[in-house]
This record gives sequence, structure tokens and C-alpha cells, in this order.
Amino acid sequence: MINWFMAAKLGHHFLSEILQEGHSAVDGTMGNGHDTLMLAQRVGPQGKVYAFDIQDQALENTRQRLASAGVLDKRVQLIQDGHQHIKKYIDHSIQGAIFNLGYLPGGNHEIITQPGTTLTAIEHTLELLAVGGRLVIVVYPGHPGGQEEKEAVEALASQLDSLKFKVLQLTLLNRPPSAPGVILIEKARD
Repeated sequence: MINWFMAAKLGHHFLSEILQEGHSAVDGTMGNGHDTLMLAQRVGPQGKVYAFDIQDQALENTRQRLASAGVLDKRVQLIQDGHQHIKKYIDHSIQGAIFNLGYLPGGNHEIITQPGTTLTAIEHTLELLAVGGRLVIVVYPGHPGGQEEKEAVEALASQLDSLKFKVLQLTLLNRPPSAPGVILIEKARD
């Protein structure tokens, strides 16, 4: 799927620009572990990645992906909990985060991220974000509930204090409105 691939690659690019060895990062929706792996590689053995998902299959898929890449070590904490509980696990600043909204590819498509818990997770992530840090949100409006979640995330992002946050939205103009898009939020100051 070219649409998913482009959105995910943009998210990885935006985070790769700023993440360094020893940084802390969050994967708010670990899914099959692609984002968790990228974050783990960027922060290195001295860094920390906190990856969240509620599904057993997501944790197992991610665990296997990390083990195959040789990064299933103390730098990654796989957390079977909703991303809205991020502050229960993290009490220090982070430099980067990514959320791939929607459902687990290859999993149960009826289990989807929800606007209420997603907005709470985004708000908590922004509170933890260090100055210069980035949050990437990949939105998928093409499934039931996806459009409502996209609109809720856009509304939150558009209302952020412009002195504290820079917000960029990218969409594919020559694709249907159901195509994925990317929202990038960078913390400019506390």
C-alpha cells in the first residue's frame, strides 16, 4: 500500500532528524513493531523506548521483530496498556513519539484506536515532550471510526498554542480523502 508506506516513511524521517543516542521515545501504538524498531535503532543501547499496545498479538509481533533485529534488550519496554496511560509509566521528558492510529494490520480490524483515549494520550505526550522534541501522528480515516478520530486529532492540533508548538499537516492531494495523512507537532518551548 503506497499510501500507508508514504505516511509511515515520513513519520520515520521526521523523528530520525532529531532522535539521538541516549534519547527517550514513545511508540503509542506498537502494532507490528515497525515504529518501535526504528525508535530503538535511533536511541541506541543507552536510550529508552516505551511502546504501548493493548493486544497480545501486537506485543508478540513486536517482540519477534525486535529480537530478529537484535534490539530486544533493556532499551525497549513493551507495555500492554492503552496509550492514554502513558504518564503511569513515564515521568521524565522524551524527545520523540509516534502514533499510528487505526487498527493492527493483520489483526482484528474491529479493535481500533478511539478519539477519547487518543486525545488523552496526545495531550500527555505533549506534556512529556522536551523542547525540540517531535510527536508524529499518522491518521487513517479510511476505516469505520477513522474519520471521526482524524477530525478530533486535527481539532486538538489546530488549537495548540502557536508560541509553544509548531504543527504541520501533510495529506496526499491526488488520493481519496480516506488516504492516510501525517500530523507533525514540534515543541518550540515550554
